[in-house]
This record gives sequence, structure tokens and C-alpha cells, in this order.
Amino acid sequence: MSRPPVVARTLPALRRAIGELRRRNATVALVPTMGALHDGHISLVRLAKRRADKVVVSVFVNPTQFAPNEDFGSYPRTWKADAAKLAAENVDLIWNPDVKAMYPDGFASHIGVDGPAVAGLEDRFRPHFFGGVATVVGKLFIQVRPDVAIFGSKDYQQLRVVTRMAADLDTGVKVIGAPTVRERDGLAMSSRNVYLSPEQREVAPTLYRAMKQVAKLLKAGKTVDASLKVGTEMITSAGFALDYLEARHAETLAPVRSRKDGPIRLLVAAKIGTTRLIDNIAV
Repeated sequence: MSRPPVVARTLPALRRAIGELRRRNATVALVPTMGALHDGHISLVRLAKRRADKVVVSVFVNPTQFAPNEDFGSYPRTWKADAAKLAAENVDLIWNPDVKAMYPDGFASHIGVDGPAVAGLEDRFRPHFFGGVATVVGKLFIQVRPDVAIFGSKDYQQLRVVTRMAADLDTGVKVIGAPTVRERDGLAMSSRNVYLSPEQREVAPTLYRAMKQVAKLLKAGKTVDASLKVGTEMITSAGFALDYLEARHAETLAPVRSRKDGPIRLLVAAKIGTTRLIDNIAV
């Protein structure tokens, strides 16, 4: 029988556990999560197992990436189910600190980010977000000292920010982006999907369908503006309040005017009812 994962909730316990994992020069992969695990998270764990000898999963709802009007208090927390899923995947270590362990009294240091963090996408609507993400991920990299870290591609701007930060700060951590895992109807898996009513859940895959249509038009030679207009009409007519639907350079997130400007990533964010969904696809 497989052994259940070690659970560390304090820094001394984490350091002891990491020391044990590192014996015999084992490589370590980190999968950062905020819990409420679904099949998309499990796909990250399985990729981590292929890329390293040992796997650490962090489960921490990070308050610094939530604005006061956002859902930090109501964000789904499903520790028992999460721990059972990670045990079934034979994860070696779960890092499950509380807020005091991650941000002790007097905490006053933060990581500032530029570049892809100020691309005019998520940062337009959540200006606090990427500073909070970079700070907690930076701390996780220092605490766990992984060789590789696995992030999903659904939060594509976040992936680009973390990749840039890891390189700029010489962390020595290789950041790997894993493909977005989708439901059968195309909706990207997300912990926030549980907020959707049955009616909203039926409409939600429109975001993916609209991006696929925009990509099809771009490949057929339509202009970026004309293609995005079609996608915008699909999304708004389905009842979404659209924050953005953009065509950006896949690496820099700079705006593109045509397919000649480089590899394109389509990114979307929209709200249905009170639930805000984000998604992206490559063109």
C-alpha cells in the first residue's frame, strides 16, 4: 500500500519534510494550489510526477491576491476532499500553512512585478492581483526549493508573470505550463465553477466557443479587429458582461494587429451573474 502524504503546517515541519525528500539527491516538483481541487489540478500533479522524483502540493488560499470586494471569505475550502485526492495520487508532501504561518505579524515585504503583469488584461480589473501572486509564489519557491513548478495555463497571464518572475529573480526554478483541462462542452475547469447556477452553467461554454470562432476567422485571413468583433457579439448576446476579449502575443502579451506579429493567444474574461470566468486559447 502507498503511504499517505506528509502534511506540514509550520515552516519547521516543512523544512524537515523537504530535507527528507531531498535525500539521495531526489528532484522536487511543486504544484501550488488554493485547494478546492478538481481534475485540472490532478492533471498538474500527474505532470509533476513525470517531471520530478518527489511531488509537493501547496494548499493555501492566499489573501494578498484578493481585493476587499472579492470572494476570499467564501472561496471554496474542501480540505478533507483535497487531502484524499492527493493521497490517491501518491503525493509525497502537502504544504498547508495558515495565514499566520505565511504572513506572520509584522510582515512587510512584497514582490513588485512589471512586464506581463501590466499588459492591460487582468491587471486592469484586479490591479492588486499579480503583486499578491508573485509574493506568495516567491515565498513558496524559497520555502520548498523545488526544481520545477507546475502551473495551469487557464490563468495564462499569471503563468507568464510567474515565469518572468522566476527567471528575473534567479530562483533556479523551471516553471512549466500545463494545458487547460476542460469539461466535455469546453468549459475550462475552475474552482469557481461551483458558483454557477444550472442556467449559467449551460451558457458558460460560450466563452470557449467564441474564442474558437475568433481563431477560425483569424486563420481564414480575417483581421484581428473583425474577428474579435464576432467573438464579442457571441459573448455579450449570451448574457455575459465582457471585461475583455483580446488577441495578444503569446510570450510578451503585447497587443497584435495581425498573425504576422507572432504567435497569438486569445484571452477572455467575462462575468455571468456574479461569477467571473477567464479562459484563453492558442491560435
